[in-house]
Amino acid sequence: MRRSLVAGNWKMNGSRKSALELATALGDVIFEKTDVVIAPPTPHLDAMRSALTSADVLLAGQDCSEHEKGAYTGETSVLMLRELGCSHVIVGHSERRQFFGDSDQRVALKVSRVVAAGLIPIICVGETLLERQDSMTEKVIERQVAAALSQIHDKAKLSMIVAYEPVWAIGTGESANPEQAQKVHLLIRDFLSKYDVVLSESTRILYGGSVKSDNAASLFAMPDIDGGLVGGASLDAKSFINICRSTA
Repeated sequence: MRRSLVAGNWKMNGSRKSALELATALGDVIFEKTDVVIAPPTPHLDAMRSALTSADVLLAGQDCSEHEKGAYTGETSVLMLRELGCSHVIVGHSERRQFFGDSDQRVALKVSRVVAAGLIPIICVGETLLERQDSMTEKVIERQVAAALSQIHDKAKLSMIVAYEPVWAIGTGESANPEQAQKVHLLIRDFLSKYDVVLSESTRILYGGSVKSDNAASLFAMPDIDGGLVGGASLDAKSFINICRSTA
């Protein structure tokens, strides 16, 4: 299975200049075994598309509207993202769930929009610190995955990507150790096998909790971790490229 590295946690950071610097740096690198996906803030997507010289590097939206079109001021539709050159869309990021009311049901609608537009959803799931302390990790993860799958057909499920981002490790500098992350990744893969064995085996499950150049290799060495959803480290081109090389 090919791996995936998603520079997907830029949040509302970075400038047009830094986006172009990353695009230029990535254009000089050949990624033989890894699909590299960049998800800058929406205003920088067009500039990044123009600056990317490598066909190996793909673009993603950080989020999308659950509506196809209409009077939803400030929202970005999947059709707009597709026109901007996106092949992927991140859906259900923990900050969208926490601060913008993205319930499981809303995430499911967004996933269905992404799939209907012919794009690939990167579905984020993860537990909070309190949920982890209450031994609810398995219940929360399975609920989130099941909701996201509920609105899409079987063929589309085979191309989706799942990103496990423990909320307690987002932006804190903390990271699940490789064994902790592997345990949840295996949980996700086993849960997917209840739908279909092929789906379980083909789905790329990424780790997204403070991935850095000094922990990437040990995380990616785990059998069920197929890459990373990289946060702050993706704002620095050299750091992100080093993480990408850790997947080899």
